[in-house]
Amino acid sequence: MSSHIMPTYGRLDVTFSHGKGVWLWDKNNKRYLDALSGIGVCNLGHTHPAVHDAICMQSEMLIHSSNLYGIATQETLAKQLCQKSGMDNIFFGNSGAEANEAAIKIARVYGHQQGIEKPLIIVMEKSFHGRTMATLSATGNPKIQQGFTPLVEGFIHIPFNNIKAIETVLVENKNCVAILVEPIQGEGGVNIPASDYLNKIRNLCTQHQLLMMVDEIQTGIGRTGQFLAYQHNNILPDVCTLAKALGNGIPIGACLARGKASTLLTAGMHGSTFGGNPLACKVALAVLETLDTENLITSAQEKGQKITQLLTEKLQNNPKVSNIRHQGLMIGLDITVPCMDLVPLALQQGLLINVTNEKTIRLLPPLVIDDAQIELLVTILSSLIQKQTQQ
Repeated sequence: MSSHIMPTYGRLDVTFSHGKGVWLWDKNNKRYLDALSGIGVCNLGHTHPAVHDAICMQSEMLIHSSNLYGIATQETLAKQLCQKSGMDNIFFGNSGAEANEAAIKIARVYGHQQGIEKPLIIVMEKSFHGRTMATLSATGNPKIQQGFTPLVEGFIHIPFNNIKAIETVLVENKNCVAILVEPIQGEGGVNIPASDYLNKIRNLCTQHQLLMMVDEIQTGIGRTGQFLAYQHNNILPDVCTLAKALGNGIPIGACLARGKASTLLTAGMHGSTFGGNPLACKVALAVLETLDTENLITSAQEKGQKITQLLTEKLQNNPKVSNIRHQGLMIGLDITVPCMDLVPLALQQGLLINVTNEKTIRLLPPLVIDDAQIELLVTILSSLIQKQTQQ
């Protein structure tokens, strides 16, 4: 069938018509358990009543007015996010890439104020920060960058979870102004660093007067068992970026800043036509309230532990399953052979999963998943893995 859509995605052969909670139904009314949450977006599941009500209520009042004027819901959302994160102020955009673009701009302005003509940002191999030219250049994946040279200058890529590599760069180059890092690499293969990795980065940034910039696009909004993943480490970065689950499907991105980083962007230096519009902010406020009232952040750690434990029990004797790990409901299963074919096979079984880095099954189920749904997820996935890896 011909399509007028650019072929930028290798789409699976399914089209969904509606959803509820962890479930999606296709146009033939077949039901699927969504263990991916729209790639970490629908933490509250699909068509959550609070999200539905917020959309309906705000759409009857005001959807857009422009950032040339005050926006009450934006002010309220900014205040709540700053209280929850320990940050000072926020720039609102429409996506994670836009949030990271704002962070990169902040770092460059900071460097220029230090008299550094060509400021450098330390970023990580296997990272993912977006698909705009700047965030693409910051991303540590050559495949994603292929075809788009010349890339934006100003980034130094080093191995993830390697403090010595950072120290070496800082000794060799005095133009570094910031470190941009994901607390857990999602697209890179659900890579969970050492428990003190972020603490050591924080110390180095303080010591060398760098901005610590944390990309929480995928890890934030309760996914890892804390509102923000860096809160597991009891630290405060200088910049934090959010998107995905903040709007539960309504596009919104946020770049949060603190201290010296919070004063660098002034009137005329950055902007967004749709960023922080009344509708998106109203929905984000509903998301924050629901996370608290339904105790979803605390339970995310418990549910992630249960999924990981059940999968480990069922797959412990399979030599091709080399590792199963999690932080909250961000779960990775390493297979010793490429396993991309598991995605369409799981689809046939009514389960939505994802494979990153060719050999890592990534699970990002909605935070509202219950025990019966966890059992079903584990049963389908473990059976599929056993069958396919024994061929």
